[in-house]
Amino acid sequence: MSEQDLFATLRADARIWAIPAIHGQIDHLSALHRQLAQHFQPGDQIVYLGNYSGHGQAIRETIDELLLFRRALLARPGVDCADIVYLRGGQEEMWQKLLQLQFAPSPPQVLQWMVGQGIEPTIAAYGARVDDALLAARDGILSLTKWTSQLRQHIRNFDGHIALMSVLRHAAFTEDQSLLFVHSGLDPQRPLLAQSDSFWWGGATFPAIDTPYETYKRIVRGYDRRHGGVQETAYTLTLDAGCGFGGPLIAVCFAPGGDAVSSLSS
Repeated sequence: MSEQDLFATLRADARIWAIPAIHGQIDHLSALHRQLAQHFQPGDQIVYLGNYSGHGQAIRETIDELLLFRRALLARPGVDCADIVYLRGGQEEMWQKLLQLQFAPSPPQVLQWMVGQGIEPTIAAYGARVDDALLAARDGILSLTKWTSQLRQHIRNFDGHIALMSVLRHAAFTEDQSLLFVHSGLDPQRPLLAQSDSFWWGGATFPAIDTPYETYKRIVRGYDRRHGGVQETAYTLTLDAGCGFGGPLIAVCFAPGGDAVSSLSS
């Protein structure tokens, strides 16, 4: 994939709203969108930081809400498609791997690990069952290929869902490189193009980043496994307030230059 396919570039002269992990909590997302609709100004941008699905019980409805709010914003004068960016979260990364489960080295073990990470409600949302997948995995590659093909077909029944999953970016950054937006973390010893899975599974060392990463003023992430709320250091900012785990969903607004200037909560 090209760098343009992997990363989104945000304008540096406009406000940016960042929304962290949602986890299928449609009530929180729709309430936050209602607030954001009142505060969103011409020229503003939005970056969703991944984990739209997983854990929660309203997965399809959450994806529908993301698509409908995008449509509503694009109907406003001065709003461009590039103003709304979606990052790939750990849940979405697992989902892509699930749809190719027949190619995994040990499908039953991989699937069990995914279930432990919260993917089962997403599987159920699209009319499939984990137990059937486990049976197919034990039966062999042909049975598992049939199961993943049926799952793909179920997803096609919901307009826009496959299209949304196809435009997820690995990270986003501002043109002036003041802000870098990621899902969960990164490896500060590797350049951006070499991060690979660090964007989704490299969150453990994120709070320990104590020097600038490349030329970025601050790294903003949207998922913290501990769901510890807004946490700020000299070079990082974590936004996960625990949506999906009993906490609210927030949106933080960044002014040109990278300073957080306001927030919303639902």
